[in-house]
Amino acid sequence: MVFSSAAFLFAFFPVYIGVVALVRNIKACNVLLIIMSLVFYAWGEPVYILLMLFSILINYLIALPAERYRESDSIQRRTLLALAIVYNLTALGLFKYAGFLTDTFNSIAGTSVPTPQIPLPVGISFFTFQTMSYVIDAYRGTCSVQRNIGKFMLYVSFFPQLIAGPIVKYHDIEKQLDRRSTNAEKIADGMRRFIVGLSKKMLIANAVGSPVDKIYSLDGADMNIALAWAAGILYCLQIYFDFSGYSDMAIGLGKMAGFRFLENFNYPYTSFSVREFWKRWHISLTTWFREYVYFPLGGNRKGELRTGINRMSVFLLTGMWHGAMWTFVVWGVFHGVFQLLETYLIHPDKWKKPLAYIYTMGVVVAGFAIFRADSIGQAFNILFQMIGGFGFTEVGMIVLQGLMTFYNFFIVAAAFVAMTPIVRDTAYSLAAKYNAAKAVTCLKYAASVLLMALCMMSIASSSYNPFIYFRF
Repeated sequence: MVFSSAAFLFAFFPVYIGVVALVRNIKACNVLLIIMSLVFYAWGEPVYILLMLFSILINYLIALPAERYRESDSIQRRTLLALAIVYNLTALGLFKYAGFLTDTFNSIAGTSVPTPQIPLPVGISFFTFQTMSYVIDAYRGTCSVQRNIGKFMLYVSFFPQLIAGPIVKYHDIEKQLDRRSTNAEKIADGMRRFIVGLSKKMLIANAVGSPVDKIYSLDGADMNIALAWAAGILYCLQIYFDFSGYSDMAIGLGKMAGFRFLENFNYPYTSFSVREFWKRWHISLTTWFREYVYFPLGGNRKGELRTGINRMSVFLLTGMWHGAMWTFVVWGVFHGVFQLLETYLIHPDKWKKPLAYIYTMGVVVAGFAIFRADSIGQAFNILFQMIGGFGFTEVGMIVLQGLMTFYNFFIVAAAFVAMTPIVRDTAYSLAAKYNAAKAVTCLKYAASVLLMALCMMSIASSSYNPFIYFRF
């Protein structure tokens, strides 16, 4: 079930609103939220719900003795931590990378080992990282051990962030599992945030996604410089509004129930360096890798060479986390290389801002062109076409002309405005200048009603409704 589906919006969502609005007892509300979350996951993954429940049980049991061993570097502590990490990474590797590793081995060794055909459980990358971080934090002493398995189950399975994040660390919400409140204002504000996210997804991401699919389906010979850059730019818009839209919806749904999830995006396309981009993009993932991979490897405390290796390792793993394809691996390494360049060789923060922005967005667009490609060959063909694609075939020109519509230009213009904080800052400025906070708030809710109506029309009239990060 996806948030932008009719089943969610017209059946599941109203029930959820009723639960968070009417059930004031925290324990009863937690039980109902667990039931709803399991139904939500089972809607599309009736078998793999058992995998998630087993993962919850294993990590819960491994973390139970944490308080006894966290003060010492005992063999028991190291063994239990290793057990948790091995179990979680094995489960993730089996379902996500078994086929990829088998194909890679066959291509290198010239063998014909049968490739395992294992369907990928939805959300496994997200809930695995959450359970693993909980166990690590429990043994570090960053959070208390949760002895109530129901509360731990709610933390892992809570449906707003279960499928595509943001990745929620237990220590960020452990107190909210016991003590939180909701009211009409929080529910209304959460609903407004949900509508903003839904609008990003339905009105922008879906609109630019269809042209991207058409361009990427072209034969390599029909690609040209204009189509290559159009594909790169449009896909940047699609993935940002798709994923940040989902994060907005998750944050809004959480707020309705009294939970406060940390922000996952902070206008990444306003960055002036690749390093700044990664401070603003998929914040929950980058902070997860920083806390549980980069710092344990030594961070930047062991010399420049070790720091460079640590950073490249993090971005290699970041690429691999996104999927079992070489394009993701190359994308991760690509960004890792630019991280090192900005650290040791070039310094965009010292450049003129227009030049720094053009450089940053050029790297980001080229990177996402690799990310979206179906193969390494297609990725490098698009990168080549971005530089020297001056062969304009008839098919390529037909596709290019098809993109030149008023509707597409309007959507792209709206996307460029929405990817900056200009609307938010203008609203705050007007509210402060004219002492019109209530008027601005009313305007926000009026705009939300209009956006919701447009989203309903889009859902009714279109069957194109993919969620990119469901693949990961």
